[in-house]
Amino acid sequence: MSYINENFLELQDSYLFSTIAKKVAKYMEENPDKKVIKLGIGDVTKPIVPAVLEAMHKAVDEIGTKEGFKGYGPEQGYDFLRNAIVENDYKKRGITIDKDEIFVSDGAKCDCGNIVDIFAKDNVVAITDPVYPVYLDTNVMSGRSGKFNSKQGIYENIVYLPVTSKNNFKPELPNKKVDMIYLCFPNNPTGTVLSKEELKKWVDYAKENNSIILYDSAYEAYITEKDIPHSIYEIEGAKDVCIEFRSFSKTAGFTGVRCAYVVVPKQLKGYTKDGKEVSLNKLWNRRTCTKFNGVSYIVQKAAEATYSIDGRRQIQENINYYMENAKIIKQGLEDAGFTVKTYVKGDPNSILVSEQNPKPGSQLSKDSIVVLYGSDSNVATSISVPDLKGLTASQAKTTLRDKNLNINIEGSGYVSTQEYSKDEQVPEGTIIKVTLKPKLTSGGQ
Repeated sequence: MSYINENFLELQDSYLFSTIAKKVAKYMEENPDKKVIKLGIGDVTKPIVPAVLEAMHKAVDEIGTKEGFKGYGPEQGYDFLRNAIVENDYKKRGITIDKDEIFVSDGAKCDCGNIVDIFAKDNVVAITDPVYPVYLDTNVMSGRSGKFNSKQGIYENIVYLPVTSKNNFKPELPNKKVDMIYLCFPNNPTGTVLSKEELKKWVDYAKENNSIILYDSAYEAYITEKDIPHSIYEIEGAKDVCIEFRSFSKTAGFTGVRCAYVVVPKQLKGYTKDGKEVSLNKLWNRRTCTKFNGVSYIVQKAAEATYSIDGRRQIQENINYYMENAKIIKQGLEDAGFTVKTYVKGDPNSILVSEQNPKPGSQLSKDSIVVLYGSDSNVATSISVPDLKGLTASQAKTTLRDKNLNINIEGSGYVSTQEYSKDEQVPEGTIIKVTLKPKLTSGGQ
């Protein structure tokens, strides 16, 4: 009998991104006349830039010759790309990273999932909430999560770090010792960034508790503030406690080309049960050599071209285009009749929309309120829910709109029940579901 890995049975429903993709596909099939703006999966729409495309064509021609053919390459990546990464992503920012600390891969999603291979199953894991689902699901698969509590919607062994409007979408340090901490800045999905001072607190926590920070900086190219770090290694002491994941997907549109890298400093240590220090760089290298044959030569030449003068200029033009989308989304919602509030610090025309309430896909009436948050926002405080019982639909709607809240009405007559109780705190834009029932008259049934 072949037994399965029963940890997979603890996964909840289907993978989030595949679920979103199926719902979008179904809607488009049923509504072929509708234009769909996809705000779910973080894919790109601009084609590969000319400088990168030219490098790929040259590489294709090269491997078609006897002299230029490439078979298996180094599992860790070709030196030409690793050296380019060292010079452009780190040295130019005053960071010393050795090429042997860089491991080129076929995607940061893979790296974030595969890195758990080198860590013990009884490590305590902390994640932000909401979170990029790969962090959570791969730890569920590996047996670190424990059982799922369906009533609370959480796993029993995972430490959740809420990121909401109440804390300005910035996670607080764990209130207990944890062994592995997932951080992503600019954050996916909220868009939040942290200053050097704020990140230093996390590095200090990790050093004090012998923890490892798994730092995802896939969106670093979208940072516009000069005082916001692009790499965790800009923080003093970070190389002692941090692994960094980088991706060419969001930066250079490589979502279909597939190329990324992970940095595992040589000085980074893990521990055996008896307290012996072990190099995580060596462990990851051994894992890489065993389970991976390296990224194709063609793709790595394409990645190298992203650092060329023309490549950087053309890619920045694409990034500017995506940043402009934030303004378009806001204007489009307003033109459609929605009330949009944007909480930003600095120039509102240069801020990336990081979060919205209600969430994408919510069913709203035309005059509903949609609240947009910028990546470095001073966000609104929570709203106290009013008592709606006994009000008509019109009265309830007006009462909620005055507080920047939305309504979802079922039935007719007068408000009988409401989803959130009186004085409960909710973010602006929250949909309050109410049930209406006819008011009984004297002598009636």
